Parts: sequence; C-alpha cells; structure tokens
Amino acid sequence: MKLKMIVTVASLSLLSACNPADTAKQANQEVQTPMTASISEAPLWLEEVEGEQALTKVKNWNKRTLDKLTSDPRFSQYQQAALNIVNATDKIPYGTYRNDMVYNFWQDENHVRGVLRQTSLAEYRKAQPQWQTLLDIDALAAAEGKNWVFKGTTCAETNDNLCMVSLSDGGKDAVEMREWNRASKSFVENGFYLPEAKTALSWNSTDSLHVGTNWGDGMLTDSGYPYVIKQLQRGQSLDEAVTVFSGNKTDVGVFPYAVIHQDKQLNMVVRAITFYESEYYWLPEKGDPVQLPIPNTASINGIFKGQLILSLKQDWTPQGSASSFKSGDLVSFDMQNWLQNNKIGAVQLVYQPDQRATLDGVAITASKLVLNVLENVVNNIYVYDFNDGNWQHNKLALPDNSTMSVSSANDDSDIIFVNQENFVSQDTLYQVNVSNADIVAIKSTPARFDAADLVVQQYFASSTDGEKIPYFVVHKQGITLDGSNPTLQYAYGGFEVSMKPSYSGILGKNWLEQGGVYVLANIRGGGEYGPAWHQAGLKTKRQVIYDDMIAVAEDIIAKKITSPEHLGVMGGSNGGLLMGVMYTQRPDLWNAVVCQVPLLDMLRYHTLLAGASWVGEYGSPDIPEERAFLEKISPLHNIDPKGEYPAIFFVTSTKDDRVHPAHARKMAYMLEQYGHNFEYYENIDGGHSAAANLQETAKRTALEYTFLSQQLMK
Repeated sequence: MKLKMIVTVASLSLLSACNPADTAKQANQEVQTPMTASISEAPLWLEEVEGEQALTKVKNWNKRTLDKLTSDPRFSQYQQAALNIVNATDKIPYGTYRNDMVYNFWQDENHVRGVLRQTSLAEYRKAQPQWQTLLDIDALAAAEGKNWVFKGTTCAETNDNLCMVSLSDGGKDAVEMREWNRASKSFVENGFYLPEAKTALSWNSTDSLHVGTNWGDGMLTDSGYPYVIKQLQRGQSLDEAVTVFSGNKTDVGVFPYAVIHQDKQLNMVVRAITFYESEYYWLPEKGDPVQLPIPNTASINGIFKGQLILSLKQDWTPQGSASSFKSGDLVSFDMQNWLQNNKIGAVQLVYQPDQRATLDGVAITASKLVLNVLENVVNNIYVYDFNDGNWQHNKLALPDNSTMSVSSANDDSDIIFVNQENFVSQDTLYQVNVSNADIVAIKSTPARFDAADLVVQQYFASSTDGEKIPYFVVHKQGITLDGSNPTLQYAYGGFEVSMKPSYSGILGKNWLEQGGVYVLANIRGGGEYGPAWHQAGLKTKRQVIYDDMIAVAEDIIAKKITSPEHLGVMGGSNGGLLMGVMYTQRPDLWNAVVCQVPLLDMLRYHTLLAGASWVGEYGSPDIPEERAFLEKISPLHNIDPKGEYPAIFFVTSTKDDRVHPAHARKMAYMLEQYGHNFEYYENIDGGHSAAANLQETAKRTALEYTFLSQQLMK
C-alpha cells in the first residue's frame, strides 16, 4: 500500500514572587483582564503585509533591535557557533530510501538553498558517500533571479521519475509547482505547471493530476486553502480542468491523495471540515464520490495487507458492530469488503494505549506495520503483522529513554531508517530490517557541544486542577540551587503536537555550555498523552494550558533551580500565543520572553491568512461565548498601560503566509504606545520558520540567545 497525503490536516498549521493563592485558579474560574478589547486596538494598516507605512515601522524597530543586539560581543560568538553547526558537512544526511536508492536534500555553506541528490544504499552507509546531484536550488535561483526555497516533490505512485517540484518564494507556504523528471534531472518541457498558490495535488495517472488550487475569485476557503478538486490532463490549461470534487467555502480545505490497493491506484480526497474533523472520499473511475463511514475525527494511516488502518480521536462503536473502541485506539477493517459492499464489516483492535502513552506515528513497509509509541514522553517502536485475521507484534531492541523517529519507510522494502536522540546524546541513525529485526547504527552526528557534565531529569508539576504536568530539566552537574541559574523554559501547548527530548547543537553550544539551564514543559494542548491531553485545552478550556506552563515555572522556582530574575521563556507560532499569555497573565514570573512568529490578536486571528483553519483549536470570535473567553486571553487586548512587564523579543517574518506578521506588529505597536520596552526583528523573507536559509537561521538564533543572555545571565 502507498499513501501520499500531499497536505495533511495536521500540517495546516501548521508552541516565585507571587502569592500562591493568586495562581491557584481552577480552569473554569474567570481570569481578570486589565483592559477591554475596545480600548486596545492597533491600526489595521499593520495588517498590510507589504504596506509602505507598515514596513517603515518594521524597519525602524528592526534597526533599533539589531543595533542593540549585534553590538553585544556575544552576538558574533553565537552567530559563528550557529553557522558552524548549520553548515557542518559532517551532519547526518537524512534520506528517503526507495527503489534501492537514498534521496537527500542537503544544505551547507556551499549550498545555501540546497541540492536534491541521490546515492545507493551501499554507498549511503559509507562515511563519505558519493552523491549524484538531481536538482540544484542555488543554481536555479541564480539563473532565475528568485529567492527560491525548496518545499519538496510529489511523485507519481506508478512512476517515481515523474514528479512535481514545489518552489516557494522566500519560504512562504504558497508554492509554484513544475513537472520535473528524476531520470533526466530536468524540468519537463511543456510539462505540468501550477502558479503560486497553496496548492494540493496527487497524480491521477502519468498524464493527469488531481489538483486543488486557487481557481479564481471565491475559490478558496476562508482559511485560504482549495476546496475544489479538478482533474487536469496533460496539455490542458487550468481553465480546461474538470471538477471531480467540491467541498464548501467554510471548510478548512479539500486535499487529494492516492493509495495503492491490490496493485490498483485508488484516488481519494480528504475534506477537512475543521482542523480536527475530516471526511474521506473515494473517487471511483465512474460515478460520484463515495464517503468512508468512519468518524470525522479519525485519521487514515494507510492500507496494510488489505486492512485499512485507522487512528481514533474519539470513542467509536461501528455501525452493526458489537465492539466499541476508545479514543486513541488504532483499529483496522477490510478495505476490499468496503469497496465491494459499501460496508466496513468487522473492525479489529490493532493497538490501545494506556493513560501515559499515545501513538506517535505509523509506517507501512513491504511486510510489516510499524508503530512509534510515546510512553511517558519516551519513544518505543513496535513491529506488527496481520496473519490469519489476527494482529501480532514485537518491540524493536533500540536504545531506551530516547526520542525515536522513523525517518524513512516505504512499501517496497522492509528497510526503515530510525533516528535516535535525546538532549545530551547526538543523533544516531539506524538501518532496521523489520522483517528480521536486524538493527545497525549507520551514521551519527559528531558532538556539537560539551555534554560530559550535563544532567537530564524529569519532574512533574501539579497544575491548578491537580493534573501532573511532566517536564524535563537539563543542566550542568552540581549547579547551586540558590535561584541564580539562568534558565530557559520552552513549550508549545497546542494542536496535539508533542514536545520531546531532542539534540540541538545550537541550544547546547549557545545556552547549555554557557551555564544555562533548559526546561522543556509537556503542557496540555500537546499530544504527549494522546487525544485527551490535547482536548483538555481546546477552545474555552484553554486556560489549563497556561496554568500548566505557570505551574512548571513555579515548580522550578520552588526547587530553587532559578528565580524570576533569571527565568526566560520561549515559544513559536501557537507557542508564540503561549508567550503572549505568559507575558500578560504572569509578567512577574519572567525576566525575558522570546515570542516567535506568534498569534497575539485573538479577536481577529480568524480573518488573517490561514487563521480561520484554527477555529477548531482556539474557538471563534464570532461565537459570543468563545469570543468572551478569547477576550480574556488575547495578549493584544490584555496589556496593562501601567503594568510592569519583562523584556520581550518579537521574532517574525514578512513572508510568513501562515501566521500573519501583523500579530507581532500590533503587539509591538501597542507596547510602544504605552511606553513598554520591547525588541523586534522581522525577517523580510523566511516564511513561518522566520528564516529562508541557514545563514538566516544562524542570525535569528544568535539574536535570540544574545537577548536571553543580556536579560538572564547577570
């Protein structure tokens, strides 16, 4: 079985000195706000992405911040260290193994934009493999005078040489797509071409595509994604494409994909009604689309030995079945039976997590189903098989107490690549043959910082409602517990995204080696303990996420690991919203806030770029009850003009077409009006990552660690 979801719903996305009685609010208690929404309004011209008035303001803020931070000697030190790490030629060249070849996209100081390249598996296992360049993005950008950022390829199920290459101008989510032939290493003359848009496509055949794109006025959803799928034949113009499926303008979007079942391609679409509710349809060669009778919160993981694999996000009793299944379960049913009879028949349990575990990934190989399971925020990998109507499994003998990710798996081989890492152990890549459990370490990243005396501990903080919130602390052995340790707390808290231990050379070199402490908080809203952990903080229940973050901060302060004077906090995107809430709700807890590509105007977020797609997470400002809650947490609308606030650094990107830069602009503008200090850096390029290439990444991180050092390492 092959499954290629060109755009997944999860990617629309797209993170004490107080009186304890003041923070011991239950999640359903009212949070006091210093201002009403009608008072604190920033001008709407800040929403004009390339507007002259807005960019003039941005450039002034940029200059002030850059002058301050780059003049600090630590900036050049941090930037050079970051450049050495991101441009290192001895990092692991992660690749996709398919058809006996390994494909890798590589960036370094000589390939700033990157090259797509290939080699054989035998060559790949060598310390210095020889690569064959397939597509040079630096050369392409130079030839065309464009700031191209490579966004991947979408290749035909039945012919891997036929691909559509996605190119982004400056890192935006919107891409231009061109047909490219892997065998000839060239773009196809008069081949398929799709202009810049947030496009989703799959290959219907070698001579036709199923395309969702911007077909014209009114043909995108309120979230900015396609809701009409058309079939485009080779040689046709977009105007000649024929509609094969239509959703609604109020949907998040509609996205085509394809699966191979019993050696035949099945063309499918997923209609994302909200961020967490989707309908799946089969597009038969003749006749109308046929909807799969599964819960709209479920996700299809693929087809294995004729069994459709389905992960559940709510309890489910299939129609006509005596069996019931729980949220978080992985189940299966016979796909052919459904295709022939339009009935799903018997549903079987594949995997059921306990309260402290969740499914972290599913992969399908030639003969096995591979499950990546997160157990108390540590990964274990299990290999499943389906024989005689029953599921059996065994655990792979990989290192314990680590973060594991399956970096490559496909259905034409039983060889997978598994990456292993933690805070202090650099990445190791394993080649695993899942048919016989043969495991070989084939590559490892050299140490990027001195971790010899670093200690990692996991603790649990009690939140306001009594829930135990796990968090990790990384620090040098033998630190003095006197509250003086400079500490950086990081979290995300949304969209069921799990924050797991990972090896970061830049964090290690520019923070841990300098004597800093790092705290990773696994707060609710994430996926660390499955759907329930995420759903506990949805919409008007969201205050528990912020209470969890506060609880972790208060716990490390109570342990005298740090104190508010030396405690900083960092987060991006949804985590940027978290930063804004921490800044406005508990300014006394922090001395530095790094707020990256944030959402901050929660009363207009749904009108900006992809914002409407996140109503399922945050709630709608157009629904009175949900708006009332958003007014209480919206950072932009909860600035106290006379309040005392910690130093804050906003980092965003003009080219971010997912989270609008106006969020950071508006917050900075209001702080300026009230006379509150802030730092601001808006990269003119960069997209949602706030960096379009490795040099920009090094610069951005150097600015952030310089800011943190100035505030916390006193």
